[in-house]
Amino acid sequence: MTLEEIHGQENTMENTDRVQSAGAALEELLIAAKKQDYLTVGVYESAKVMNVDPDSVAFCVLATDEEYECDIALQIHFTLIQAFCFDNDINVVRVNDIERLAHLVGADETGESKDAHCILVTSPSANPWKDPALDKLALFCEESRSVYDWVPAITLPER
Repeated sequence: MTLEEIHGQENTMENTDRVQSAGAALEELLIAAKKQDYLTVGVYESAKVMNVDPDSVAFCVLATDEEYECDIALQIHFTLIQAFCFDNDINVVRVNDIERLAHLVGADETGESKDAHCILVTSPSANPWKDPALDKLALFCEESRSVYDWVPAITLPER
């Protein structure tokens, strides 16, 4: 085994731990933001918030799964949302477990699952919301960008 192979194995294990830690932080953040009523759920609802008050957006989660990977309209929306987030210094991540995300953010007034393809964590501009999980995710995104992973994928913890 070469030094490069050993170093590669160590990096893979460190990266797995980083992603799992980020997944736990994302779950904590979504639960806390939901309690504070700081979540915007849905592609169109998120676009409205970004258009009206982009400074209130603290974090963005884009979610898809195998069923929606070929949905061209959704991918176009994702591209536009990502570009907006990059232009406004908003951290953005991808999650591949839309059912779990929908469960975390809850149902709408009719009892149906919300469209969890895009979730924004907002914070009032006048009184910014501070959360340790948000800080962990910001660091995770910054570290990911340093290795040219512009929209890192996060795996939520199993329940």
